[in-house]
Amino acid sequence: MEKLTLQQLESKLWECADVLRGELSATQYMDYIFGMLFLKRMNDEFSAEREIRFNEFKEQGMIEKEIEELLNDPSIYETFYIPERARWDKLKNLNLNIGPELDKAFKAIEDEPKNSELIGVLTTVNYNDKERVPDKKLSQLLLIFDGMNLSNEYLESEDILGDAYQYLIKQFADEGGKKGGEFYTPTEVVKIMVNLLKPEEGDRIYDPTCGSGGMLIQSIRYIKEHGGNYKNVSLYGQEINLSTWAICKMNMLLHGAKGADIQKGDTIREPKHTEGGVLKTYDRVLANPPFSLKNWGLEEASADEFHRFSYGLPPKSYGDLAFVSHMVASLNQKGKMASVVPHGVLFRGGAEQKIRTGFLKDDLIEAVIGLPQNIFYGTGIPAAIIVINKNKVEERRNKVLFIDSSNDFVKEGNKNKLRDEDIEKIVKAFDEYKDIEKYASVVDLKTIEENDCNLNISRYVDTTEEEEEVDIPLVLQDIRELKMKMADSEEKLNGYLEELGFDTI
Repeated sequence: MEKLTLQQLESKLWECADVLRGELSATQYMDYIFGMLFLKRMNDEFSAEREIRFNEFKEQGMIEKEIEELLNDPSIYETFYIPERARWDKLKNLNLNIGPELDKAFKAIEDEPKNSELIGVLTTVNYNDKERVPDKKLSQLLLIFDGMNLSNEYLESEDILGDAYQYLIKQFADEGGKKGGEFYTPTEVVKIMVNLLKPEEGDRIYDPTCGSGGMLIQSIRYIKEHGGNYKNVSLYGQEINLSTWAICKMNMLLHGAKGADIQKGDTIREPKHTEGGVLKTYDRVLANPPFSLKNWGLEEASADEFHRFSYGLPPKSYGDLAFVSHMVASLNQKGKMASVVPHGVLFRGGAEQKIRTGFLKDDLIEAVIGLPQNIFYGTGIPAAIIVINKNKVEERRNKVLFIDSSNDFVKEGNKNKLRDEDIEKIVKAFDEYKDIEKYASVVDLKTIEENDCNLNISRYVDTTEEEEEVDIPLVLQDIRELKMKMADSEEKLNGYLEELGFDTI
């Protein structure tokens, strides 16, 4: 049996994108492709399990009529149950009014009580929009997906679907430009953050602005690669954008993270992960919050019932430290977090300086890492990663590590990209926690306090190249010799000119 490879699946998914280009932007047509991918995957897995159950019942001596009745009982299936009107055989040959039939199929799946985890996930997209996605285009998509069997037994490895999904999200972010930054953080940045936090089996891991879920996925991948049981992890996330939330939910399911608790809503105004009126707390928290959000919720934060802003309220027009404060409040007593922040929060005065001062006074900040410019979608400005640890080891207490990796990247198209060696260099410097000339500096809190709690990396890591010392007497000697040579040359030239009967110079 020939199995589907990652390369083949990526090619087919990009073929779907080619079908939909034109009327739709990348951030719009990805929803249609993700929905169709998920529908086909669920159908193929359901069909495979249905066949297994059929054979089991047959071996027990049941007649076919009895078997058919039992096969329509959702409780016998381990995963999702696909109602009859949503089954692929009913949909694949449609050529008229395809959109309404797909919408009904997705609703039927969500309405099935066994599929409660999918409520709101599949019906976020309207397939019945003939101007954007006419029957002809939907028919082409059905044909492409019909040529693939996405059940586990037909896939080259169990990671293929998740990897292809991540590939597609990146491609859409590349095409979507600024909009791409709303749901996708470059994988290289995610890898750095996960490798700094080193999540472990048994951890509770949280991303309060989770986008399409890349940080949570990378966390379980890290655990798996380091020999842990990635299924023995609790994943939590919140996302404000409805379609991005749906993409994240599908991403979790395609990566085998069926129990991930992904909520939709505004994390600052209405945090969803609470227990008995207090915030849930976690072992690892990581996020890439929206940069310098203007209307972030100052009014609500002023009367915050969860006491997240004990270090102070951020300014109205810069929401960055609101998210960081929320993340700090979401850490348990041994918790660690990493957040992407714009450089401004490291050195601006006023309310932000007050918050930084509080973090430093409580010895929470473990590292500040400067990244190259132009590596994020939607902005060319350089950003930093701030690492906060509520349980620093003894040798790191009352110290902060500053790393300047702003010059370590490769140009790729119109973006800059961190290479594997750049990622390894950052993680190694963090793990070793020592001075590295022109790259990293361990600074004690007293020195930072003397600098008014300014965390600007260039204050502590000197990357300037020393100018070569000039030997003044030697330079003067060289000048004298040059003048003598010029005078000698001029004398010879005048001699030639006289011989030829020309005026001398």
